[in-house]
Amino acid sequence: HLRLRSSLPPLPLILLLVFFVAAGKGDGGLRFRQESGTFKVLQVADMHYADGRSTRCRDVLPAQRPGCSDLNTTAFLYRLLRAEDPDLVVFTGDNIYGADSTDAAKSMDAAIAPAIAMNLPWAAGIGNHDQEGTLSREGVMQHLVGMKNTLSRFNPEGVEIDGFGNYNLEVGGVEGTLLANKSVLNMYFLDSGDYSTVPSIPGYGWIKASQEAWFRKTSSSLQKNYTSQQPSQKEPAPALAYFHIPLPEFSSFTASNFTGVKQEGISSPSINSGFFTTMVEAGDVKAAFIGHDHINDFCGKLTGIQLCYAGGFGYHAYGKAGWSRRARVVSVQLEKTESGEWQGVKSIKTWKRLDDQHLTTIDSEVLWNRGSNGRGGKDHDRS
Repeated sequence: HLRLRSSLPPLPLILLLVFFVAAGKGDGGLRFRQESGTFKVLQVADMHYADGRSTRCRDVLPAQRPGCSDLNTTAFLYRLLRAEDPDLVVFTGDNIYGADSTDAAKSMDAAIAPAIAMNLPWAAGIGNHDQEGTLSREGVMQHLVGMKNTLSRFNPEGVEIDGFGNYNLEVGGVEGTLLANKSVLNMYFLDSGDYSTVPSIPGYGWIKASQEAWFRKTSSSLQKNYTSQQPSQKEPAPALAYFHIPLPEFSSFTASNFTGVKQEGISSPSINSGFFTTMVEAGDVKAAFIGHDHINDFCGKLTGIQLCYAGGFGYHAYGKAGWSRRARVVSVQLEKTESGEWQGVKSIKTWKRLDDQHLTTIDSEVLWNRGSNGRGGKDHDRS
């Protein structure tokens, strides 16, 4: 015991270390990479995980059927994590298919397992199928919040708010730079609900007024801190939003003004609760990412905000035979001064990865560039 005790640094030094770690880490220690000035997010939508090996695949080619199960979803996730090495993995709901899960908690553990096994930070929200098994919506979110390496949060403390899993994450600038202790990228996660609870309104749930109020307040506070606290910045930090069910505005596009495919209708709520307008007014969200409609995978820009589907990931989820399961990657790049110091965000790019032989990358494009105000025309990067 004496030997162990003598090897510890003195208490003031420990407190100092704790202070520096806490001061510079943002949420969960997320920050941009020192070498490349990048922060990469892998979005996994609609795994629909159930009971592993015994859960059959849906909508695959006849040659793929024998032996195809949830384990194919797991294998795809492992391949992707190795290939992309993301800084954060985001699961945007319908992580499990509750109705076919014998034990919802075990299904969730199995679904998220690759991210945990590879020691990657991850965050999750819930969709409309997660709670259809042995756990309620609240129970599902509580389980996610208790898992290893999770940055998921149940709800902000002390706020009366609808749903479960409304929270934000901050991504710090590069360590050792002037922006090391500022959030140079903000991420909002919202519970878009499951089904309408209002008898006169059919269909899916929606983001409620209490959630919009929380989002407004959080966005305003983050923007104020970024632009006024030293070192003060001219423009607010950009932000990304993640949730499950598409907003009605996802119906605004035709094939001429989006990148990707639209192969099914937009399953948004039958009323418009105004969250898109709220994001436009807030001004910091440059892109919103969802799942829910598995065979849509497009991005389209509306009033300065990119609205993006990820495309279905899981093999127990409905899909389209011969159309590969897929995931969306977002890479955020910092600006560099002439002296070589990393600054704020310069650009936000995206691409998709297919579960084919080569993990093919498709539809690379620039979603936002600093200075363009996000309002420019189609800005594609095919490199």
